[in-house]
Amino acid sequence: MRPESGVRLMLVTDRLTTPYSGMLPGHVAGFYDRDEMHIDLARLAHATGTSLVHAPATGVDRGSRQVLFADRPPLAYDTLSLDVGITPDVSAIAGADRNALLVKPISTFLERLEAAETEGIPRRIAIVGGGAAGVELACALRARFGTTPAIAILTAAPLVSTLNGGVRRRLEKALARLGIDVVRDFRAASLHGSRVTAADGQVHEAGLVLVSTAARAPGWLTATGLPTTPDGFLRIGPTLQVEGEEAIFAVGDCATRTDEPREKAGVFAVRQGPVLADNLLRKARGEPLRRHHAQRTFLVILSTGDGRAIAGKGRWLAVEGSWVWRWKDWIDRRFMARFSGA
Repeated sequence: MRPESGVRLMLVTDRLTTPYSGMLPGHVAGFYDRDEMHIDLARLAHATGTSLVHAPATGVDRGSRQVLFADRPPLAYDTLSLDVGITPDVSAIAGADRNALLVKPISTFLERLEAAETEGIPRRIAIVGGGAAGVELACALRARFGTTPAIAILTAAPLVSTLNGGVRRRLEKALARLGIDVVRDFRAASLHGSRVTAADGQVHEAGLVLVSTAARAPGWLTATGLPTTPDGFLRIGPTLQVEGEEAIFAVGDCATRTDEPREKAGVFAVRQGPVLADNLLRKARGEPLRRHHAQRTFLVILSTGDGRAIAGKGRWLAVEGSWVWRWKDWIDRRFMARFSGA
């Protein structure tokens, strides 16, 4: 929104609207319509003088400095920034790719959820994955479908294990209040029809199964020859440049800071944004680049779908109430307003 003279900005994207994951549970629960949780990239590009390339990238030719596509000519670049997110990794659950509703990517998830809903509300819903995303979606589905379906979270690890004890206790009480079951020590191994089978032989029946577990980097990143971690994420340093690459930056979930590794969470991508924008301009000007310092703790706010939310930070902070939901709603709406293109 602050164009630099002599610098041409191009946005390569496989979709014209991109969802904000922080508003996904609120949308599923019915608090936001589809437009409110999506950024209109065409409008944003027009408002900022950005050239929009609507096509999925399939590779990068580092030697010729080109982004590659399947159905259009390559796109030359002087400086490249990659923020291509993650894809679901359901390789450990046989049949999940065919029979489950995968939460990532969000755009596909929403389409499939709406399609499943047209067939009728299932009597039993299961969410595989007890992390923050799985818990929020379980609460959102309770708000969306009411008390009719039985909803269960199937989890191998302790519920929201990365959050502090106060948040975990409040979430446990909220799930009990909403009538959402938690099936513990359940490591899903296969999904066939309506039957979810765990590694130890436990079986859970559900008419609709959502999977919100592990994710991996897009496979084409490894084929670029850029340095990656053993699980395929781009290795970046403190200036957000890919290791050993002066002309390529990477941020968000597709990248891993090897000197300051952090969990995959949207808050880190948001905080990388200002440093990335500054460094892209500094690179174009030939100026020294800034170092990015990732915070160690961050605020987490989880909606329970009933007009309340639970917030936590660090080892001790944990609060709950309708005012926490209003706080989250204000934060999310303010964030989205920045990309309105107005």
